[in-house]
Amino acid sequence: MQAALSGAAALAFGGSVFAQVASQPFAQWVEAFRARARAKGVSDATYTRVMGDIKPDTSVYAQDRNQPEFKEQLWQYLNRRVSDWRIITGKERAKEYAGLLGRIEKDFGVERGVILGLWGIESTFGDPVVQQNHMRPVIPALAALAWGEPRRRAYWEAELINALVIIEKGWSTPAEMVGSWAGAMGHTQWMPEMWLTLGFDYDGDGRVNPFGKPDDALGSSARFLVQRGKYRRGEHWGYEVRVPAGMHESDTSRSYEAWQKAGVARADGEAFPQPTLSAKLWVPVPSGPAFLLGPNFNAIKSYNPSTSYTLAIVHLGDRVLGGGPFVQKFPGSERALTLAEVQEVQRLLTAAGFDTEGADGRVGNATTAAVANFQRKNGMPADGYAGLKVLAKLRGG
Repeated sequence: MQAALSGAAALAFGGSVFAQVASQPFAQWVEAFRARARAKGVSDATYTRVMGDIKPDTSVYAQDRNQPEFKEQLWQYLNRRVSDWRIITGKERAKEYAGLLGRIEKDFGVERGVILGLWGIESTFGDPVVQQNHMRPVIPALAALAWGEPRRRAYWEAELINALVIIEKGWSTPAEMVGSWAGAMGHTQWMPEMWLTLGFDYDGDGRVNPFGKPDDALGSSARFLVQRGKYRRGEHWGYEVRVPAGMHESDTSRSYEAWQKAGVARADGEAFPQPTLSAKLWVPVPSGPAFLLGPNFNAIKSYNPSTSYTLAIVHLGDRVLGGGPFVQKFPGSERALTLAEVQEVQRLLTAAGFDTEGADGRVGNATTAAVANFQRKNGMPADGYAGLKVLAKLRGG
């Protein structure tokens, strides 16, 4: 077993790191690491139960070094994340958890659309199929990274200990703790350190649980947005707007009323409901949709510094609550595929020898990689985007 593990590490890292890994076999490293965990409050009994017979998930090395990169235009990014499947599922979750979402609005002032958008983008609403097909046990993944990954070793070691502390506290079990290759887990895909320092027991059962009921995860996220992002109760994130020709985005914050006097209007023709509140003008793509962004957009952005990610969250939340797609089109864009069309793409790709690992309408890494491989074979730009052009080509067009 040790020879096989060393070989896997050698393939992942190359010769210099092979020497480092081989100098301390995994079982020896596990025993040496016990003292580090004990110093952070992990009992010997818990450590032995969790780490005693563990096998490192060495596949994480390839994940760490070879993350697929596809250059997406903003409209592609949004179409993938604000998908038909997510909108349909989000509407179901909005009804199912109306009581919880109402309680969060009352306690923290965070709109339910924001919470639904965040939940949908981070874990597709805790979908069990996604958990089964795209997640892996966290402890073996973090153990492999802490043992054999020389880059950011201190970080991986700390997160492994944090995961063990969560188990020590009785918040979760090794079997329940599944997540990304890097250890992000639960409804909101927080790393263990985040759960320990920022999570709280919102359902009152005596533990902070990233899994199962979404109460702790969603309540913790709402509190995060208020405490870290300075989210403002009663204010919407912003609106899609039409701007006069020649007007450019601005870092100047003006009231909605002032923007309206300058010729800016909501794209859907509705009035600004709180005209005295302030916002900044953002035009992400020339000749595409423009937006007035209120302070709560930046509050949500504190969750992840990507502006595109934040736009996906708020747009998904609006769509789930009955809003329509953006009124204005991005240059060169195409509409998002329907759920049935995504499933057709997946079936046709798999039949053509490009395995999507299922035809469930969820566009994950397997479908994206299959699309890119199909595009390469057919002389198309290999951006991995499952759109109308790919569907037409698969149909023989």
